[in-house]
Amino acid sequence: MKLARVQPILLASPAPHQESRAAAAPCFAILEGATAWEIDGPFEGQRKRTGRSWPLAEVRLLAPVVPTKVVCQGRNYVEHAAELNNPVPKEPLIFLKPPSSVIGPDEPILLPQASKRVDFEGEIAAVMGRTCSRLADDDSVAPYLLGYTCLNDVTARDLQKADGRFTRAKGFDTFCPLGPVIETDLDLARATVETTINGERRQFGRTSEMIFSVDAIIRWVSRIMTLEPGDVVATGTPAGVGPLQPGDVVEVAVSGVGILRNPVAARED
Repeated sequence: MKLARVQPILLASPAPHQESRAAAAPCFAILEGATAWEIDGPFEGQRKRTGRSWPLAEVRLLAPVVPTKVVCQGRNYVEHAAELNNPVPKEPLIFLKPPSSVIGPDEPILLPQASKRVDFEGEIAAVMGRTCSRLADDDSVAPYLLGYTCLNDVTARDLQKADGRFTRAKGFDTFCPLGPVIETDLDLARATVETTINGERRQFGRTSEMIFSVDAIIRWVSRIMTLEPGDVVATGTPAGVGPLQPGDVVEVAVSGVGILRNPVAARED
């Protein structure tokens, strides 16, 4: 099942022979074919349909959730750690991206003037469906998951090196594109992530290549902080990261989920 957060575009006629389009309030929806069916919420119960629906052409896809936090996993592919001359971590290496960095499909990634090198990092991300805390190593993660989506962990690489920390480099507004949908039935064992820039493939990775599995990351994180419904856990990026330039179009594709597409532009500070 594909879940989305959508904003219906309503047709209004302020004057004869004139048309304008106004946006309605965002809502959650199930996507089936070319139709978005509104539901009463994605996290609990049967996701009851309200009876309202729209053609996909008449809705805007937003970031599929509004998380309280985005927890990211660093250096989870051996080749990515090597390309940045970093050691392979012995336990999950986590950091946070602020909720204010989240944008949805087709929204622009804005490159700040403070950085001369901003990189893309395509990733598979898990979305929590229930409150999750202090899981043991043998606890199943599945009951707490809503599904999976695409994420771009945009990073100001020069600032990351200068600071020796991740917060500023990864925390700028627009630095966490997310979406376009949440797939609740993803075959994670066979999932792949691919990043293209202007149609040219730059990254490709499989979940089987991860140092720490998605379940292991979530269990580990849950013993540090409570994960709330809608929170996002990113699982690391494969090798091949590289710089973004104004005018680029970056796409992160997760097999079975879809393609997260974002244009890139300079930010006017």
